[in-house]
Amino acid sequence: MNIKAASRLESIQEYYFSRKLKEIEKMNSEGADIINLGIGNPDLPPSEETLASAGNMLLQENAHGYQSYRGIPELRSGFSNWYKTYYGVSLNPDKEILPLMGSKEGIFHISMAFLEPGDVVLVPDPGYPTYSSVTKLVGGVVRTYELKEENNWFPDFQSLEQGDLSNVKIMWVNYPHMPTGTRPTEKLFKDLVDFGLRNKILICHDNPYSFILNERPASILQIEDSKDVALELNSLSKSHNMAGWRVGMLGGSEKYISLVMKVLSNIQSGMFLPVQKGAVEALSNPPGWYEKINMVYDSRRETAWQILDLLGCQYKKDQSGLFIWARLPESSADSIKFTDVILEKAHVFITPGSIFGNQGKSYIRISLCSKREVLEQAKSRILKQI
Repeated sequence: MNIKAASRLESIQEYYFSRKLKEIEKMNSEGADIINLGIGNPDLPPSEETLASAGNMLLQENAHGYQSYRGIPELRSGFSNWYKTYYGVSLNPDKEILPLMGSKEGIFHISMAFLEPGDVVLVPDPGYPTYSSVTKLVGGVVRTYELKEENNWFPDFQSLEQGDLSNVKIMWVNYPHMPTGTRPTEKLFKDLVDFGLRNKILICHDNPYSFILNERPASILQIEDSKDVALELNSLSKSHNMAGWRVGMLGGSEKYISLVMKVLSNIQSGMFLPVQKGAVEALSNPPGWYEKINMVYDSRRETAWQILDLLGCQYKKDQSGLFIWARLPESSADSIKFTDVILEKAHVFITPGSIFGNQGKSYIRISLCSKREVLEQAKSRILKQI
């Protein structure tokens, strides 16, 4: 007997990394010993205080039941204080903050809350593939907008407004940008808010990388009138080394947060209390903690640059986030073929830029989520093969 799958699955594929990790697992089972420089999975631990807070809570009798859909008050206040301290943004913890089980969950909730079948969503190319796949899953129509290196990977607003925007409901943006590492400017955020206001488009800013190799964390909610037209997702996955904990948040006006809350409350039943308690502690990490983590990434970045030099790639040294984005040599314009050769010959996995869109086909991305000695080993393997 064969039960037919929903037609919505015809428009999407299994996530690239899910498929590739299966391939790598098979190669490892055959003795390959692959070095994975592809995924942004932080290998460093959260702060000791975070671990202690979560661990102590595990022993409490009331720790294991259902929790509030809106998160405990201490967590919402923690996010509010964090935004005020580092972004200079005031968010009411009771009305303008919604804790999430990771920002990826938020992408789905926002899409469910605002999109009708046939609504158009502007998705960056290159950009995070989940923006497109979730849009398709909920019946929306993906319209990519090109980001180009010559425009510093910023949207071309003039080009966008020359097209038909009448059915566009949401625009996804993400700065510091993944995969290119481009940092935002105040002007960019202002232009985005103005664009949303002029065209009645909800600007959804995904902001998980603002603390990584970046001295000035920025938020679109710093811009005047931004709450009228913008929502911002944030996450502790990258900034606090808590990817597996699944802790994120959505910030914005009460009118938008309340709509997303309707979706969330029908899909999940609250975040595990020890995780919330740990997150509260993480949000109070002192500035020195972030500086210490970034010193580690800075050291790893030096070796990643050396790998890219060996491969003949070009890259900018002012990127933020957990990755280095680099242009391939002109003779090697197909990123999938390029990275597959490295995987086969050197047993090093590097992410092809084409998985992020057509504008990424001549680029590759290296993750900084491996110890420097692992990066050195990868460099040695590649050196022997070129």
